[in-house]
Amino acid sequence: MCGIIGYIGHEPNPEIVDILIDGLQRLEYRGYDSAGVAVMTEAGLELQREVGKLSNLVKKLASIELIGRAGIGHTRWATHGRPTEYNAHPHTDPDKQLVVVHNGIIENYLDLKEELAALGHQFASETDTEVIAHLISHYYQGDLKEAVQKTLLRLEGAYSICVMHVKEPNYLVAAKTSSPLLLGKGDGVNFIASDIPAILRHTRDIIYLEDGDMAVVYPDKLELFRIDGTPLERPVQHIDWNLVAAEKMGYDHFMLKEIHEQPAAFSQTLGGRISEGHQRLYLDEINLTPEQLKGLNRIYIVACGTAYYAGMVGKYLIEKFARIPVEVDVASEFRYRNPILDGQTLVIAISQSGETADTLTAMKLAKQQGALTMGVINVKGSAITRVTDGTLYIHAGPEISVASTKAFIAMLAAVNLLALHFAQVREQISLPELTAAMHELRRLPRLMEETLHAVEAPVNALSTVLLRYHHCLYLGRGINFPIALEGALKLKEISYIHAEGYAAGEMKHGPIALIDALMPVIAVVTEGDAYDKVISNLKEVRARDGLVIAVATVGDERIKDVANEVIYVPAVPEWLSPVINVIPLQLLAYYVALRRGYDVDQPRNLAKSVTVE
Repeated sequence: MCGIIGYIGHEPNPEIVDILIDGLQRLEYRGYDSAGVAVMTEAGLELQREVGKLSNLVKKLASIELIGRAGIGHTRWATHGRPTEYNAHPHTDPDKQLVVVHNGIIENYLDLKEELAALGHQFASETDTEVIAHLISHYYQGDLKEAVQKTLLRLEGAYSICVMHVKEPNYLVAAKTSSPLLLGKGDGVNFIASDIPAILRHTRDIIYLEDGDMAVVYPDKLELFRIDGTPLERPVQHIDWNLVAAEKMGYDHFMLKEIHEQPAAFSQTLGGRISEGHQRLYLDEINLTPEQLKGLNRIYIVACGTAYYAGMVGKYLIEKFARIPVEVDVASEFRYRNPILDGQTLVIAISQSGETADTLTAMKLAKQQGALTMGVINVKGSAITRVTDGTLYIHAGPEISVASTKAFIAMLAAVNLLALHFAQVREQISLPELTAAMHELRRLPRLMEETLHAVEAPVNALSTVLLRYHHCLYLGRGINFPIALEGALKLKEISYIHAEGYAAGEMKHGPIALIDALMPVIAVVTEGDAYDKVISNLKEVRARDGLVIAVATVGDERIKDVANEVIYVPAVPEWLSPVINVIPLQLLAYYVALRRGYDVDQPRNLAKSVTVE
């Protein structure tokens, strides 16, 4: 959950620090406890690190001139060792001849550290990463590639690394296992990075490294090997993302920009997958034959966090339309409960980054046990896409804010497509019903625009109400229960207000004991089969002096009898309501966090991609 950037060119570059810092700014969502850069200058290695956000390092570098032909940088999310300057990356060896940046966790670092200490090595940090630098130094005999190979054979755990040595300034060495790393091919310059946006300004030609891959990166060529030294080739992929999509474009925060990008993100997920007459879906990329789909007896959806809630919506949709039993699992638990899998089981991974460690491990288990697998993923060529049988890309584009919004909406679009496609293939839906459903899907981006226009100002005003509270309860039923969970997650992620989501019918089985004048209740109570039941739940809240904020369908007057405040959203079929109903909850979390003075895009202790278990 750290960010890595590497650069190498033929000539000393006075802009090398700007290139490294620009890359780190686009990776800061991966960690912001500390940051550092190392540059190979004519005089040797120059290393600068600073604790805190990247802006602190930028201030430090403002008075230092660094010119070099190679450099590496890192932004850190602390795992081993506190966020301090001496724990910041890059880390060096005792003789300060080499530097290493690392993302991941070395599980046997204490054993290695003890071994090296017995040989006389003295350590300057508390990190597992410094052990890598010392071990490479221990094995170094004039060949950096060989020393890195020997080191990697000793490491247990997850890592992506980039190494630079003062005695071999003509190349960088990179390697990965279980943590994301990619190479960028430029014109006379080459790059290493944890994620695409870090180098998109300089190149769109990307090579994804696989687990167990090493790369020797020169200015004009890339040499790829397995850790045992076996040469290999990986395909070059051209990335068509627009760099502007990763900029704020006048918004105060990426989160607000990405909330407003949701109608476009939803459209992009649908794009090219629905026939002109709304009579057919094109999902060939999932690589499941009609025979395989018809033979399914169970589906598992595995995901984490926001993606998990998208999977819960997917369960309702797939069971409603395709009539296949669906279980939704937190990916970190899936592998440990010995799930029953076979060739008639489909396991679907949902992940924005495609690099989520727990989800990736779950998919590897599914493959080992013979299940069919597919991913609902945003990042092209990411690790999960390379494990699964097929991938449904959501095409949301770069999402920078740690709190996910537009990727969640795109995931909802994707699970709708899957549900209808499965239903069509399994002959559980008639052609007129399918056509009508796809027509409704096509209408949603316009209705999302209407929702944003209608609710933003009242939600902004309403956010002042929540400032005085320290706890909050979210309620929803049926397909909107996951939206209550997602709304609660957003509030606690960025405003640090304790919030919990519950199925409204469960309120009387415990949470009602918490209801009083200090416990606001935010309820998703739009039109649907359980509307009357939720109304009854809210009456119970009001009877206990609870403050009720309701998300309701426009024109609903009855809700005013049980709610203190109402946020009205457009009417849509209940199965599509999560797409609309989540928008005011996202905005509410945003404006509450903003009014509380917190960093909306980079909440404390969180990182965008969780690439360690």
